[in-house]
Amino acid sequence: MLKHLPLALAAALAPAFLNLTAYGDEAQSPSSDKLQVLLVAGGCCHDYATQSKLLKEGLEERIDAEVTVVLSDDKSTQARFEIYESDEWADGYDVVIHDECSANVTEKPYVNRILDTHLDGVPAVNLHCAMHSYRWGDYKNPVQPGAENAGWFEMLGLQSSGHGPKFPIDIQHQNEHPITKGMKDWTTINEELYNNVRIFDGASALISGVQETPPNKRQLKQDPNAQPNTATAVVAWTNEYGPNKTRIFSTSLGHQNETVADARYMDLVSRGVLWAAGRLQEESK
Repeated sequence: MLKHLPLALAAALAPAFLNLTAYGDEAQSPSSDKLQVLLVAGGCCHDYATQSKLLKEGLEERIDAEVTVVLSDDKSTQARFEIYESDEWADGYDVVIHDECSANVTEKPYVNRILDTHLDGVPAVNLHCAMHSYRWGDYKNPVQPGAENAGWFEMLGLQSSGHGPKFPIDIQHQNEHPITKGMKDWTTINEELYNNVRIFDGASALISGVQETPPNKRQLKQDPNAQPNTATAVVAWTNEYGPNKTRIFSTSLGHQNETVADARYMDLVSRGVLWAAGRLQEESK
């Protein structure tokens, strides 16, 4: 079951940000003793050019990390990334951040190359639409562990199939966890609350989101006294994936650029990266 979560983020846009695909030679040769972070971003429905810039700058401001960005200019649900075509795609990186929105990429060998790397022990951080990527079959109903369409959800630790309208979400921290220690509850701007279809063994909730949506015109026409709807879902969690118990941190928040740029969100993601890499206590000291 899930049981912890905090939030935080950062920052202003930087005037200079490296372009498309891989930013600079560092994609081939991550350097130094800094934490090497690979950020893969792109696909449908979001401003990934801006958000990947915000994430890179925010992370490098907060932690001793070098963030390499692989950004696709494909804005469809079929966005693919050339880096995943190699079995060694994550060599040299300490943590991978999945910030892609590739719902209709269903080629199993391609997806399995990604998952095999995390099964082998490379930690992952998953943001927002990564929860709705690489899915097929009857993904709107709970998948069973080991099912042929369960792989990506098992890595995440939580299965989600969709979201409601954009309204503010009240962020409520669960039991204290090293990632969320000291973080305070807050309320987002208009955001998407991703539903929870099922939670897998090994996952632990960090933060819940509560969203109240007013009745729409059709509901009011049917019932002038219709009341607002309140939905609750886990919006940040950890997972231990596979036999190596690879550390996975995920948050379904982050649709809007302003949310990604919020220091509370960026703090959360930064601490999630450190925790996944096993360096949170070290950097805290």
